[in-house]
Order: sequence, then structure tokens, then C-alpha cells
Amino acid sequence: MNKAQLIQAVAKTTGNRAQAADAVEAALDAIVRAVAAGEVVSVTGFGSLTPQVRPARTARNPQTGEPVEIAERRVVKFRPGARFQDLVAGRRAMPESGNCIQKDPKDPKAPKVARP
Repeated sequence: MNKAQLIQAVAKTTGNRAQAADAVEAALDAIVRAVAAGEVVSVTGFGSLTPQVRPARTARNPQTGEPVEIAERRVVKFRPGARFQDLVAGRRAMPESGNCIQKDPKDPKAPKVARP
């Protein structure tokens, strides 16, 4: 799925393609800005995007075998949420409709809600 297809999928829910495009663009922009600033972005049920620093190291050129210095660099790591992993692995059935990463109140694995 690319960004245009994502906008189409959101537009089916919202009913307006322009609003869907604005929402997708705003959400992606907020995520990129936060991770670039060094923050962890965590979306419950979906996963976490974490900025990390890979230290400098010495590697080898595969053609010549000579050592090559690789500088320190920043990368982004994605760790999918448990519900997302379960859906992909087939351990949990994909719901016919609705939000697939939202907790189902009938789910026995869902935490109990405390009553006052």
C-alpha cells in the first residue's frame, strides 16, 4: 500500500478524500518530525518508531577485502505492537469490519476495567 492507497482507505471511512488526504499528511508529518527530533512515537496496537544511533565501525570492502571506516549514523527502528504481530502471524483472526488493532471488550486477553 502506498500513500495514495492509504488516503483512499481513509477516505472510505471519512467520506471525504480531501479531509482524508489532510489527515494522512498531518499524521505522517507529525510522526516524522517527532522521530527526527529524537522522540519515540508509540501508537498502541500498531507499534513504536524509535530513533537510534549506530556507532562507527570498521567493515570490509567485499571486492578488495580492504577495511573501510563507516561513520556513526542515526537510524529509525520499528517495533510492531503485539496485536499487529498476532494479526500478521495468524494467531488472531482479522475482524470483518471495524478497527483491527483496537481492543475488543469481549476478548479474554483484554484487561478488566476497574469499577468504582
